[in-house]
Amino acid sequence: MALQISATNPEHPALLLELPWHVPLEDWPQEHLVPLPRGISRHVVRYAQAGGEVVAVKELAERPALREYELLRDLDRLGIPAVDPLGVVTGRTDSDGAPLEPVLITRHLNGSLPYRSMFETTLRPATMHRLMDALAVLLVRLHLAGFAWGDCSLSNTLFRRDAGAYAAYLVDAETGELHPRLSTGQRDYDLDLARVNISGELLDLEASGALHPSVDPVEFGTEICARYQGLWQELTRTSVYPAGKYHYIERRIRRLNDLGFDVAEMQIDHSSNGDTVTFVPKVVDAGHHQRQLLRLTGLDTEENQARRLLTDLESWMVTQDDHAPGDPLAARPEVLAHRWVREVFRPTVRRVPAGLRAGIDPAEIYHQLLEHRWYLSERAQHDIGLDMAVEDYVKNILPGARTSLQSPASE
Repeated sequence: MALQISATNPEHPALLLELPWHVPLEDWPQEHLVPLPRGISRHVVRYAQAGGEVVAVKELAERPALREYELLRDLDRLGIPAVDPLGVVTGRTDSDGAPLEPVLITRHLNGSLPYRSMFETTLRPATMHRLMDALAVLLVRLHLAGFAWGDCSLSNTLFRRDAGAYAAYLVDAETGELHPRLSTGQRDYDLDLARVNISGELLDLEASGALHPSVDPVEFGTEICARYQGLWQELTRTSVYPAGKYHYIERRIRRLNDLGFDVAEMQIDHSSNGDTVTFVPKVVDAGHHQRQLLRLTGLDTEENQARRLLTDLESWMVTQDDHAPGDPLAARPEVLAHRWVREVFRPTVRRVPAGLRAGIDPAEIYHQLLEHRWYLSERAQHDIGLDMAVEDYVKNILPGARTSLQSPASE
């Protein structure tokens, strides 16, 4: 059987022909290899240079290689974080004509690390919690897409920090199955496997002395199940909000924040029955909101202020006619953000009399107005709107706040 290279891109076969397919993967010469950290795998895996790209090459039987290749392509089409499949090489033989196992080729995920490399220096428990959160997000996204992983573990995941966010990427799809929809039993099976696998991997780290002494491996394995269940409930329950019930949407965002997740994307679909809202969560690092708000609007704020303002900005953006993510003709986020500053943020802050807001940062004023709107809307059980919130805040809240701030200086 002749050597065959099946690839997603017509340019890849020519680049991949440079690699020594007639040599068993574990014996590949160093001149072709790239010294990158590898995770634990049941198969032989190597990183190699092919043209201008770094690729991961994994030896396995032909049928699972082709199957995993197609599953990874399916995940790519669904927008699921996973390694990018480049091709499958079959018909390999050594210099004596003896058959060699086929290989699956994927693109190396820049900036990513397997979990064991991340534990070379003992991670703080807070960082570990964030990694588990990222893995919970990945598992939820897979299940929402109808993908049963069948072997969720730290070893089958790559972690990457990108623009302040922790992200988890699926590496090994060999045991996966794609369905139109997963049953509760299929999801529970995946979750139970994740709990057992993660606890076992952390016990190995504990035995090697690479685990923080305050971390209980069994509790961490159980925690991912709790994080998953809370996130799944918040994301999958049907929510149709009556028009104008903005505070209901904000209440749900706050619940996601309490779970430790931020809203990366929010989509509102308008219909005669009300507004249907969907959320995409992500795990963020300290300072992420400050950097994002500064990049979008030029406003330099504290982290909590930035989180609150970004939530309001995102909610406003999805109501604009020229907000259409993915449409090349739609307004860019930066354009919409500066319009929000010009048409919403600045006029709202200016409605607070200068004498009352003197010395208070504009971002803090706006943050307090949004908080006041939230509390008034919760009390009234309907969205009172920003105009009424500003009027009540100026009349009943800010004068007392100014007095309390000034009283210590007058004593």
